[in-house]
Amino acid sequence: MKNLIVVGNGMVGHHFIEKAIEKRLHQTYQIHVFSAESRPAYDRVYLSSYFEHKDASQLNLVDLAHYEQAGITLHLGEGLASFDPQTKTLITSKGNTLEFEKLVLATGSYPFVPPVQGNDHAHCHVYRTIDDLDAILATADNPRVQRGVVVGGGLLGLEAAKALVTLGLTTYVVEFAPQLMGVQLDAAGGELLKKKIEDLGVTVLTGKNTQRIIDNHDDDASFLTMQFADGTLLDTDLILFSAGIRPEDTMARDSGLKLGERGGIVIDDTCQTSEPDIYAIGECALWDNKIYGLVAPGYTMASVCASQIAGEHDSLFDGADMSTKLKLMGVDVGSIGDAHGKIKDCLSFVYQNPKTGVYKKLVTTPDSKRLLGAVLVGDTEDYSNLLQLFLNGIDLPLHPESLILPNVEKPVMGVENLPDTATLCSCYNVSKGQICAAVDNGAMTYEDIKSCTKASTGCGGCAQIVKDTLVSELKKRGIEVKNHICEHFAYSRQELYHLVRVGNIRTFEEMIERHGHGDGCEICKPTIGSILASCWNDYILDKPLVALQDTNDAFLGNIQKDGTYSVVPRIAGGEITAEKLIVLGEVARDFGLYTKITGGQRVDLFGARIDQLPDIWERLINAGFETGHAYGKSLRTVKSCVGSTWCRYGVDDSVGLAIKLENRYKGLRSPHKIKFGVSGCTRECAEAQGKDIGIIATENGWNLYVCGNGGMRPRHAELFASDLDTATLVKYIDRFLMFYIKTGDRLQRTSVWREKMEGGLEYIQQVVINDSLGIAEELEAQMQADIDAYQCEWKTTLSDPERLKRFKHFINSDKVDDNVVFVEERSQIRPATADEKSVIGQDATEFSDQTASPA
Repeated sequence: MKNLIVVGNGMVGHHFIEKAIEKRLHQTYQIHVFSAESRPAYDRVYLSSYFEHKDASQLNLVDLAHYEQAGITLHLGEGLASFDPQTKTLITSKGNTLEFEKLVLATGSYPFVPPVQGNDHAHCHVYRTIDDLDAILATADNPRVQRGVVVGGGLLGLEAAKALVTLGLTTYVVEFAPQLMGVQLDAAGGELLKKKIEDLGVTVLTGKNTQRIIDNHDDDASFLTMQFADGTLLDTDLILFSAGIRPEDTMARDSGLKLGERGGIVIDDTCQTSEPDIYAIGECALWDNKIYGLVAPGYTMASVCASQIAGEHDSLFDGADMSTKLKLMGVDVGSIGDAHGKIKDCLSFVYQNPKTGVYKKLVTTPDSKRLLGAVLVGDTEDYSNLLQLFLNGIDLPLHPESLILPNVEKPVMGVENLPDTATLCSCYNVSKGQICAAVDNGAMTYEDIKSCTKASTGCGGCAQIVKDTLVSELKKRGIEVKNHICEHFAYSRQELYHLVRVGNIRTFEEMIERHGHGDGCEICKPTIGSILASCWNDYILDKPLVALQDTNDAFLGNIQKDGTYSVVPRIAGGEITAEKLIVLGEVARDFGLYTKITGGQRVDLFGARIDQLPDIWERLINAGFETGHAYGKSLRTVKSCVGSTWCRYGVDDSVGLAIKLENRYKGLRSPHKIKFGVSGCTRECAEAQGKDIGIIATENGWNLYVCGNGGMRPRHAELFASDLDTATLVKYIDRFLMFYIKTGDRLQRTSVWREKMEGGLEYIQQVVINDSLGIAEELEAQMQADIDAYQCEWKTTLSDPERLKRFKHFINSDKVDDNVVFVEERSQIRPATADEKSVIGQDATEFSDQTASPA
């Protein structure tokens, strides 16, 4: 057989191999794959996770047995040195010569390193491959390396910044442009993203042109100093260049293939280059003068290329949508189409809420009937809906701004209204029609759809719309759609709750014996553990229950990224005595803990080792504190303003009510965490309308708001009932919370629960206020039983030496693990000293004296 040669085994090169096998090209050609890297293809989309698990196998994409079975030869650590299009021969980096019938170039790209003096220092790195990451880890392993700078504020730059934060370094982002993510976001969106990232402790410097990197040698405080064009300096120990990519087209250039003016191998709609039988795909390819830097267009090229070689000439590449939704350092960002509004005469509709950190913009045609682009920062809940409107040219509502305004009933682009041509998964270019066809061919579950179409196996951003499409199609065919929690229980979370209640079930073993099968898993165990706690509120570290708890509940503390735990005592309503404040300070000082006053009016103590937790909590319990349940899916805090006690505007005692409510519902376990807010007047200083339960005092009583949150899907709470006396208010909250606990899905916030509830807010009001289901007394009684069963879990734990053994680092020794290293002081941007000015040869002026908050 003649040779089909593939150069490059990255994500796109590997996808071509998958498509080649699917097209049975391995039965026509002897396929050779050459990769300069020493390992098979791996998932670069999740490359930053390597800093957490440091296990390359978790990123692996290649099933070597599958390659071998198909007769595909993978040459690792052997790239291409040159090729000759006329003779159809190539020479590898190891000097081997092969002839080819077809050649596919999937050489990808290389990171651009700005040509500044000093960029070759040993502590300067790029962020592209696992080998690059290993080099970064080796540098960061030096205990003197405390600070890191990322040069570049685009997608990859912010991913790199996340990696440095994960490594515990004081992190800076330096961007030449005046804003972050200039390609995807407009100026306002970029500014908000900058603020959000700075709120996470990363210092962002925009409009900075690095001119020189100065080697400070090993005897100075820092390894490197960056000199900027404006004369300012920045000390650092590590620099990561992530300033963009360049197509890897060197061999193509040497071989005479046609290249673009600024690089990139020119291809046509068939992915063929200027030479017959030679193709280019992915980031090395230039189509219509565009280089696509996302994986989804590369996958499409790979599919087209495989089809063309297989003789399916109707398959063509006609460009790709560059819309993207992602989470950068915990910040939700979405960009669709013409985000900058460059199309002539377009209209822009903007919504911005600086209080909640949300920015949304729609760009429409001049008649406002079609969506041309969108920007979303801080809230991407509307992304899927907007993307389908954009991709399918669907008419916008009469008032397009309704699509982004809060507290407005938005037209929902239900999956049943989408055409079959609508692309649901952009990573693998899977349309709604393909999912419908998969259901016709027997796909019955989400996993079936993923397996046969690849939908949702890339970035995962399309998971919900794929699931919704599957459910919609199954219902159309008259097939019952089951909401089983996992393979061990053929029940939904709500059904499991009722089984526990009705059957008076107290342990997981009893539950699985009566209603399930097998041994259970990481999904059903904590879910049932949470249900048991909601129903009976037993001590969660008792032997029948402790194995069901996740890491946080198992150690009664919230684990942090460095493996230590936070200690969060309850401070009901934010009210605290001077004596208790002194105790918190003394504990933080004596145990070397980082202290943070939270938005929930508590004091968090960070950095406690497992073995320190009992000693810390013993001192806190003795001082009158109790656990704040910051580790549980339960009530966290009841935030309050000072109310009528102190404030001249206050019309009722918000602090007193907040304390009463927090003490009433403390320890209440639920499908997800719950937060309250109580404001003493309509000025809303406690931000009650952003909470699961919000209460605002008026001249006529209390107004009750429900189902708000400020989490990953920010949502304003809705007015539930007005002008309530305190007794009625508490009664309604009892019923509401217990109804949520009974009917909520696993890990479902109240906001999502309300959105999914058939009948919406009005139905919940009928149940809670008007007792439409006749269960009001039952809900109140169950809540009271839960309240009566409350215990401080740390106080109970401290009373039993046997239970305290779980907090030792070593079973047979009192020694502790001292491998945790803390950064005590952050560096700062500084002016140049007189000596440095003389070395630099110009006047270096002060840029800033701000210090980032501790990691």
